[in-house]
Amino acid sequence: MLPKAPESTIPGKNTTLSIPGSSDRFSTSALMERIPSRWPRPTWHAPWKNYRVISGHLGWVRSIAFDPANEWFCTGSADRTIKIWDLASGTLKLTLTGHIEQIRGLAVSQRHTYLFSAGDDKQVKCWDLEQNKVIRSYHGHLSGVYCLALHPTIDILLTGGRDSVCRVWDIRTKAHVSALTGHDNTVCSVFARPTDPQVVTGSHDTTIKFWDLVAGRTMCTLTHHKKSVRAMALHPKEKAFASASADNVKKFNLPKGEFLHNMLSQQKTIINSMAVNEDGVLATGGDNGSLWFWDWKSGHNFQQDQTIVQPGSLESEACIYALSYDVSGSRLVSCEADKTIKMWKEDLTATPETHPINFKPPKDIRRY
Repeated sequence: MLPKAPESTIPGKNTTLSIPGSSDRFSTSALMERIPSRWPRPTWHAPWKNYRVISGHLGWVRSIAFDPANEWFCTGSADRTIKIWDLASGTLKLTLTGHIEQIRGLAVSQRHTYLFSAGDDKQVKCWDLEQNKVIRSYHGHLSGVYCLALHPTIDILLTGGRDSVCRVWDIRTKAHVSALTGHDNTVCSVFARPTDPQVVTGSHDTTIKFWDLVAGRTMCTLTHHKKSVRAMALHPKEKAFASASADNVKKFNLPKGEFLHNMLSQQKTIINSMAVNEDGVLATGGDNGSLWFWDWKSGHNFQQDQTIVQPGSLESEACIYALSYDVSGSRLVSCEADKTIKMWKEDLTATPETHPINFKPPKDIRRY
C-alpha cells in the first residue's frame, strides 16, 4: 500500500504555490482567475421601473430639485415656469413665473425656505417659498446660466454658465464674492462640499476643475475626459464622485481627484444627467432617451432602459435632461424632452434568482 500523499498535492485540491522571488502566495484557482482581478464582482441591485408619468409643463423639462423634508420637488422648464409637485401623489401644488427664458438649474436650501433658479435669461433668482415670490436676484453672468449649487455649510451660491465662469454669490447680500475663471468653455455642472475642494466644476472644455474657494483659484484640473463633461454626481456617503461624458462615465476620489476607474459599458450618447444614491445605484440619462443603471462599486451596468416618448411629442424628443433621487434614495425622477416628468422605483418583486447578475468583463473598455 502506497503512503498517503500530503493533502496539498492531492489532485483537485487548491494547491498553494510560492512564486520565486516573491513573498506572495497564490492558490492555483486564484491564479487561473487572475486574482486580484481588475473586475470586482458586482453587487446585486433590483431593477428599476417607471411607475408614474407627470404632465403639466408646456416645454422641455430641464432641471429638478428636492425639498429637504422629502415632501415635494420642483422642476424647471423651457416653458419658463417652475412647478412644485407633491412627491407622494405627483399632483401640482404651485407654479412660479418670473424667468423670461428656459430654466436650467434649481436648488432648494437646507437651512432656509428658499428656492434658487437659473436660466438662459442670464438671471439667477432667490424665491421665498413662504411668500412664493422672488426676493433677490443675482446679476453678473454675461450669458445663459446652466447650473447652480448651494454650499452645504455656508450661505453661498455657486452658478456656472455659458460665459465659462463659475460665480460665487453671498446669498443674503447678493454680493458677487468671486469669479472662478479658468475654463475655456461653458461650465455645465457644479457641486459643493464642506471641505476642500469646496467647489468642483465640469465643462464643455472636457475638464473638471477643483477650486480653492477662499483663494478663488484652481487647485487642480482633471483631463481624463475627451468630450464635454455635462454631468457629475457626488456620492452621498463616500468621498468620491462620478462624471459623465460622451466617451465614458468615470469615477474619481476626493479630495485629491485620483482617477478610480471607468464604468464598464458605454452608453454611446451624450449624457446630460446623473445621480447616485446611498445604496450605490448610479443612474445616467442620455440625449437619446436611454436611462442606464450602474453598480457604483464595480462599474457594472446592470440595467438599460429606454424612456417611452409620450403621445403628442416627437420621436426625437426622447431625451433625459435631468435626474435626481429623492432624499431617501428610493425614488428617482427624470425630467424629459417630451415635456413630462417620470418617476422610477425598484421592482420589489425582483430577486437575485429572477434577475441574476449577467456580468462579463468587457473586452473593449479599459477599467483604468
